[in-house]
Amino acid sequence: MFHSNTELLIDYWQARKGSRGAPARASIDPADLRAVLPQLFIIGRRRAGQYGFRLVGGMVDALHGGHLGGADPMRLWAPQYRASLQLAFEAIRRQPEPLVITAEGRTLDGNALTLEIVLAPLTGAAGDIDRFIGLYQPITPAKDMLGHPIETLIIRAIAPGGAADPFPRLKLAAVDGRRVAQPL
Repeated sequence: MFHSNTELLIDYWQARKGSRGAPARASIDPADLRAVLPQLFIIGRRRAGQYGFRLVGGMVDALHGGHLGGADPMRLWAPQYRASLQLAFEAIRRQPEPLVITAEGRTLDGNALTLEIVLAPLTGAAGDIDRFIGLYQPITPAKDMLGHPIETLIIRAIAPGGAADPFPRLKLAAVDGRRVAQPL
């Protein structure tokens, strides 16, 4: 279960997608997402493994202590997580589906903020997936971060954000004294 703002972006993406694999960038109207506009961003794909922020909401900029427009989003992540993130970007280009990354943003002075970061693919004018709409949703209070910009992000978990959950929910049960996992 994700934060309601995370669900809002995922539902919006699903509605704009229709029967296509991913919605067109032109079908996304930021005014439709006014309530979370400061938390939104759009990333463009320059080529495999290279990305840049195209649009960044004020809260995202503020959390990182400056203007991110044009910056490489991979540089926000600790080096050991960059390859995993690049693979995730390329995977959702091949199989268009929103992803939700549970991340921890850390400051130089030891403050930390837990975030849900949504990444959802968009098609550009040529019809290829070349952009991603995203959202930063703080899960822990962000007020302690004021004046303490996030220096690095680390991945805690990556989960599909689509309607179909590929990971069945299981419960532990005992059958004839043996423990077994059963679907819920």
